[in-house]
Amino acid sequence: MIRENWRIVLLVVLVVASSAALFGPLGSGSAADGGDANATSPTNLQYGLELSGGTRIRAPLAGLHATPDIGDADPNQLQRDLAAELNVSLADVAVLNPTQELPNGAVEVRTGNVTRAEFAAALRANDIDVSENQVDLGVTERTRDQTVRVLNSKINEGGLTGGSVTTTQTENGTYVVVEVPNANRSEVIGLIGTPGRVQVVALSPAENGTGFERQPLLDQSDLTVSGVVTRQTPGGGTSYAVGVTVSNDDAAQRFADTMREEGFTSEQNPNGIGNCDYELGEGPQDDSEYCLLTVRDGETVYAASMGDLATIINNGDFVADPSFSIGAPNQSTARQLELDLRAGALPTTLNIDEGTTYYLQPSLAQEFKTFSVVTGAVAVLAVAFVVFLRYREVGVAAPMVLTAAAEVYLLLGFAALVGLALDLSHIAGFIAVIGTGVDDLVIIADEILQGERVTTGRVFQSRFRKAFWVIGAAAATTIIAMSPLAVLSLGDLQGFALVTIVGVLLGVLVTRPAYGNILRNVVLD
Repeated sequence: MIRENWRIVLLVVLVVASSAALFGPLGSGSAADGGDANATSPTNLQYGLELSGGTRIRAPLAGLHATPDIGDADPNQLQRDLAAELNVSLADVAVLNPTQELPNGAVEVRTGNVTRAEFAAALRANDIDVSENQVDLGVTERTRDQTVRVLNSKINEGGLTGGSVTTTQTENGTYVVVEVPNANRSEVIGLIGTPGRVQVVALSPAENGTGFERQPLLDQSDLTVSGVVTRQTPGGGTSYAVGVTVSNDDAAQRFADTMREEGFTSEQNPNGIGNCDYELGEGPQDDSEYCLLTVRDGETVYAASMGDLATIINNGDFVADPSFSIGAPNQSTARQLELDLRAGALPTTLNIDEGTTYYLQPSLAQEFKTFSVVTGAVAVLAVAFVVFLRYREVGVAAPMVLTAAAEVYLLLGFAALVGLALDLSHIAGFIAVIGTGVDDLVIIADEILQGERVTTGRVFQSRFRKAFWVIGAAAATTIIAMSPLAVLSLGDLQGFALVTIVGVLLGVLVTRPAYGNILRNVVLD
């Protein structure tokens, strides 16, 4: 019995699996995966911007790039010279090594404060012959991909679940699209609007006795973060810091050596260990201060003396266990530093002023969700009514409607399993799947029930095979037509095409054969 009806058994098994994905631990939004999709929904389904409300930012990346042949120039020296010529930070200039896509490599300036003419002039000043017309707006694909990865990390680490970062190509260039459900514009911009470059910098008196020297010691690439650390201060307050570990021995040794050489750990120089009277926004208060600074995007957010860290460096324990804490003035800054360290620094930022921002209120999105459910229910009921009018036989029509409903249920399970954030485009795809699915089932029923009554399994199989060839050809045509839409970055059309293709595949491989088994039992009995 099972052997003859294995297609029905397969459909039942997949329906059970879809139930586990929708309501159990298999779904991407389940508690087992640390998601919070169930906080407002009984299912593991995730909803995109149009069904949950939130913010969409579409903007180009700030920067310029050129692909000249730099010849024998030293990339590091060229980077420093260009940064000085353009009056930007060293992190805002990059010299990329040659690859298959960029045979000559590339030179980038990753800020919106430099014009094409200024960039070309700076390159020419360093003996690289580049005209203004050879400077392209935006950054290279390599930098763009890195930016997308870091933006995704920032959204995920920032607790804004369901967010996505993609790119889209227009006639004006490549744009980055950031979508974050259940978040307003200020939250999103606060999270992704700055590069988030964190550095540990040593501040010490200059050798000539005038002013101070700032020496960068560590940044994100050198540090592994463990979390926010809170301590009670002697006065009854609370201090905040971020626990970090230097990730490689060379960086740890370099840090310890620099601290010793600059006098931060010497008992003969008490100012180096305990004299840091640094005021945020003002700077050091006297000319003998030695401070370990926490710097974010060029702004000092915290300053502290070495304290016990000096003893650990002096006795050699630091290199063996290079763990310490980066100070923060308050809890929110500590959380921001932790996020930046975990996600990494953005190579460049979105030029939001040249892009567009869209915000949808959650209350309006809830109405869209309600109307989507109503629309889907009306579509199923309308199909059921027409099918019953067409065949007037419950044994033929009821399995047809139930099979079409099972196909939609399987699609919902697929969406929950892969974490697809449903939007109105996906709902349109679901409705299209209902229509094409029932259409195929009608082809099967008409082909089998036409003419003389089917009395043997051999006749049934011949007619079913004939109908299935028609269905398969139609499915192949649909998949071929939808594939470009699913692959290209075409916004809502991509979601519609993806759901339609998956629905067609589920129909051809699972639900249509299962309906054939059901109809076979009904007809032959």
